[in-house]
Amino acid sequence: MRQQVWTYNGTVPGPLLHGRVGDLFTVRVINSSDMPHSIDFHASQISPDAAMRPIPPGGELTYSFRAEHAGIWLYHCATAPMIQHLAMGMYGAVVIDPPTLAPAEASEVLLQSEFYLGQGGGVPAMSQLLAADPNLVVFNGYANQYRSAPIHVRAGARIRLWVLDAGPSEPSAFHVVGAQFDTVFKEGGYQLRPGNAVDGAAQELDLQPGEGGFVELTLPQPGTYPVITHRLADAERGAMGSIVAGS
Repeated sequence: MRQQVWTYNGTVPGPLLHGRVGDLFTVRVINSSDMPHSIDFHASQISPDAAMRPIPPGGELTYSFRAEHAGIWLYHCATAPMIQHLAMGMYGAVVIDPPTLAPAEASEVLLQSEFYLGQGGGVPAMSQLLAADPNLVVFNGYANQYRSAPIHVRAGARIRLWVLDAGPSEPSAFHVVGAQFDTVFKEGGYQLRPGNAVDGAAQELDLQPGEGGFVELTLPQPGTYPVITHRLADAERGAMGSIVAGS
C-alpha cells in the first residue's frame, strides 16, 4: 500500500539538526507545494507572529534562532489544522547536547510518530485524526524497520539513545528489553545518573507528544535486545525494533 505524505526535504522525519548550547541556527524554508505550510522550532524562543507564519505556495521564510538550552526538540508544521500537517509527516528533531555530555561509543536518534492511512493512500479524514487511533506507530518513519535492519553495537559499549515523541497524539513508553538505563535525561534535566545515592536504574523513558530526552545503557552480553514502546498496542502497530550487541 502507498500513502501520500507531506515532508520537509522529501523525508519523514525531516532532516536532523544537531548542535550545542549557544549555536546559531539559520534555516531557509521554501514552500514548493500547492498549499500553505510553516515551521515551528521548539528549540527556539521567539515570537511566533512572523517566524511561524504560513508560507504561501512558492514563498519562502528564513528562520533564525540561538540554541539556549540542551535537549531534543521537536520541529513541525504549525499551519492549521496542525494535527493534519504533523500527521502527514511534517516534523523533525533538533538535538542540542548538554555542555558536559560525555562521549558514547554508539549514539542513535529515534523519533516515534503515528501514521493514519487515508482512503486510496490520500489524506486521512479529520475524524480519523481526532479519534487518535493510528494505523501505524513507527520509529523514524517506518513500521518495524529496526526489526528488518537492527541497530548494531559492541557488547559492553556505552550507548546513548535520543528519543522524541513527535505524536501527534500518542504517548511513548520507551523500553529496551533485557537492559536497564543508568542515565535518564528528560525535558531539560537529568532524572538519573550513574553513582546515584540509591544505586538505582530505570526501565523506561516516558514521553508525552512533543517531549524528548535520552537514555544511556550498556549491553554487557552479546545478543539481540528488542526496542519497543511499552504501550504495547503501539508496539504491535510497528513501534518496535532490535539492537544487536556483538562480541
